[in-house]
Amino acid sequence: MTDRLSLTVPGLHAPAEIVIDRWGIPHIRATTRHDVFFAQGFAVARDRLWQLDLWRKRGLGKLAEDFGPGFLAEDRASRLFLYRGDMQAEWAAYGTQEAHTITDAFVQGINAWIAQTVADPSLLAPEFGAMGTQPARWAPEDVVRIRGHGLVRNVLSEVARAQILARADDATELVRRSLEPDWTATVPDGLNIADIPANVLDVFKLATVRLDFTEARLAADLADAWKWTGVTELGDVYEQGSNNWAVAGSRTDTGRPILGSDPHRAHALPSLRMIVHLTGPGIDVIGAGEPALPGISIGHNDYCAFALTIFPMDQEDLYVYETDPTNPDRYRYGHGWEDMRVVTEAIAVFGNDPQSVMMKFTRHGPVVHEDLARNRAYAIRSVWFSPGASAYLTSISYMEAGSLADFERSLHGWSTPSVNQVYADRDGNIAWYAAGRAPNRPNWDGLLPVPGDGRYEWDGFVKFTDLPRSINPARGFVATANEMNLPADYPYQTHKLGFEWAERSRTTRIHEVLDSQPKHTLADSQALQTDDVSIPARRISPLLGTLKAVGDAAIGLALLSGWDFRLGRGSAAAALFEVWWAKHLKPAMLDLVSQDKIVRALLIPGDIETLIDMLERNDPRIPDRDGLLVRTIGTAMAECRKLMGDDVATWQWGKLHHGFFEHPLARITPTLHSVGPVPKGGSGSTPMAAGYRPLDFRVTTGASFRMVVDVGNWDASVCINAPGQSGDPRSSHYGDLAPIWGAGDYVPMLFSAAAIDAAAELVIGLVPG
Repeated sequence: MTDRLSLTVPGLHAPAEIVIDRWGIPHIRATTRHDVFFAQGFAVARDRLWQLDLWRKRGLGKLAEDFGPGFLAEDRASRLFLYRGDMQAEWAAYGTQEAHTITDAFVQGINAWIAQTVADPSLLAPEFGAMGTQPARWAPEDVVRIRGHGLVRNVLSEVARAQILARADDATELVRRSLEPDWTATVPDGLNIADIPANVLDVFKLATVRLDFTEARLAADLADAWKWTGVTELGDVYEQGSNNWAVAGSRTDTGRPILGSDPHRAHALPSLRMIVHLTGPGIDVIGAGEPALPGISIGHNDYCAFALTIFPMDQEDLYVYETDPTNPDRYRYGHGWEDMRVVTEAIAVFGNDPQSVMMKFTRHGPVVHEDLARNRAYAIRSVWFSPGASAYLTSISYMEAGSLADFERSLHGWSTPSVNQVYADRDGNIAWYAAGRAPNRPNWDGLLPVPGDGRYEWDGFVKFTDLPRSINPARGFVATANEMNLPADYPYQTHKLGFEWAERSRTTRIHEVLDSQPKHTLADSQALQTDDVSIPARRISPLLGTLKAVGDAAIGLALLSGWDFRLGRGSAAAALFEVWWAKHLKPAMLDLVSQDKIVRALLIPGDIETLIDMLERNDPRIPDRDGLLVRTIGTAMAECRKLMGDDVATWQWGKLHHGFFEHPLARITPTLHSVGPVPKGGSGSTPMAAGYRPLDFRVTTGASFRMVVDVGNWDASVCINAPGQSGDPRSSHYGDLAPIWGAGDYVPMLFSAAAIDAAAELVIGLVPG
């Protein structure tokens, strides 16, 4: 039985409805384009208002107003990375003339739901009551000015590389991060990498790290405000990736293309993405997007399907300035001195008077660190600060594409994050495009910081037409997994898009599976998205066959002998291998690579390709490889016994490796419950990406959203979004999808009106006020 609810909503132009299916997916039906996006904002706010409010306040630097002095430093950091350019140019940069009107309608919808909660406070998400706060109204500019959530790179790696090369050699640095195509980083002329301080990016990290609440931070007073500037190891910024593919109809059992997408991001509660269906004049699209943005970025319309993964362009640089000894607000540029732009803003602080903060900007970007003793300043230049760089928003220009040509045209303006766009349509076309703004660096490679005196300047961006692509390849499919996928003849020496890519384990497995399937099915795509074959295990295991051992090491070698290399959640061998690899073998190898404590810390977690290659080549830096393997298997066995007991037959990878979706307030308000633990297979190196922290094996990053699309037979498509569609702990859709996700299963992603109505759980009728 379908429940029905009617709401009067001022701001709506005509009656509309939100049909929520039994898996929590809202299907929006409206008769004007304004109302489509208005109703999307309304529906998202109904389920995710606390998430939206935090996203806005954190991004705009307004946390301290609600939560006190412990958030003042983070507010200043966030404000450094706001877009501060011309708004007319900003709105014009998203590939559609509707960017402003769509976003305006969307935030009107958010504000309309906020108005409902004012009229009926019982509708307000319980987090607001727990924290004593109220949601703030949105302006359309709020959506696009916030840049800190965008995935750009590689300034963190630039600094880590500089720190290592100042104390070690290139071979040591490659153990931290391999480079592809083959390349050697060159220290820019005039840069002393030994002078770059280790804490130079603390402000950048504070601006981009996930939000954290503790009792101590909430209790901080003004005297302690500037102590809350550090980022812990568990809160640090980490690499994220994705898988996607499109298989041509010539290689499927139905003769229609199949498109798969499973973006890998940080696990969170609520989920980073929300699935929504938008139907109205000229639009009928379903898929996932970030809740704070209108439209969708991954999904399909009634003609084509589309998905994205990160294509890791290098889109930012750290600039190092010599400052004037008599005036630290001036820096050397060209043959003279140039003034920094100094901006002073008042930040509201709960329980206190507004606090004045100073921010400095060079011609390249925000100043993130000053070293007055050495007359140095450091600023970040990023594509973030260019018009049109609000992450994912350009998807509003392609989600209605009616042809491959339409889709391709929409990508010309894509900025951030840099992506592999995969496409399939009803006419049988499949395609892959790299999209994003890659800076032209005429005289350096972007791998290290550079002097900011004018000798190292971006010369625009690489043209979209000069980025790699593949349309209807003879192979019969396109697939990406953040790997180095530049064509063999790509002129990477001139178009230096980037040299830091994901390790090849996921892409190796994906390509070998797709190559082996002459008639790929929807079930095959689902199985591939949840495939748990470990390529690192498959490469390392041949080294174990001739080893001699006794005791626990011998038992461990026997357990791994004949194993199928699958990291299934019920596998004992998987549990041993991952404990061994992550907590014993890799750390032991890093110990041998460098005895310098600073370098050793920077090498963590270690480059998988480099480390496995060292084992396979019997690298001289590992003087007794076989002894190391035996010794570390023995210590891993001992740890497994402590973790899972002495009976090896009862060991399971899922007893250790688990999904856990932690409510951001759970540690201070236990009634706001988390979801989990959920036993989980895989690892960060399997197609079923489930990267974890070795401390407790909690999955921290991976595919919480997955989608497989039967192109043209849309109702056969499936999806999952863990832990659930809603962010309201009172909702039945708060954690209902987590067990399904943990088991590697899916729910329908219904598209036709008849199928949706048959699965409807609730219909919310919206009537104009």
